[in-house]
Amino acid sequence: MKRVVVGFVLGLLTLPLVGYLYFKYGKPPVATGDPPLPFEKQIVKVPLRARIDREMPKVVPIPADEAAYTAGATIYQVQCAACHGLPDHASAFAEAMFPRAPQLFARHGEVVGVSDDEPGESFWKVQNGIRLSGMPAYKAILSEAELWQVTLLVAHADKLSPGVRQLLKPPSIAAAK
Repeated sequence: MKRVVVGFVLGLLTLPLVGYLYFKYGKPPVATGDPPLPFEKQIVKVPLRARIDREMPKVVPIPADEAAYTAGATIYQVQCAACHGLPDHASAFAEAMFPRAPQLFARHGEVVGVSDDEPGESFWKVQNGIRLSGMPAYKAILSEAELWQVTLLVAHADKLSPGVRQLLKPPSIAAAK
């Protein structure tokens, strides 16, 4: 029995050492082009989903109307479009990011961007950012009203008026019209 306990303890001590040596001298995936570690998506997704579900606002404090979408489009052009693209114009470098930045005006199936997510979920992501994804926290950059305006814009990306869509054209195209 003593040998089993000693073997078990040595095994427990060896495992962290092997992990340390792998990260110190091995070739862990650290470049954006590297494949993810086994179970990396699950390891990150489960706690992220739990935290968002626990902390996201359940009530939207401003109306989802043309004024909010217009203000959100102006903010989106400056703060978000470089990574998340514009309608009919995907981001040039989003594919080179890891994880890839979702294109918030691209159609996937019956959904445009994140229009099927609850607005509180998108608000939480914009406000807090997502660690190790390239998504910054905007709570120190944008006011709460601005956070909600950009949130409502992407939450209703499938229902925007032509006027708001015009604000979401790339600057060179929008200036030419």
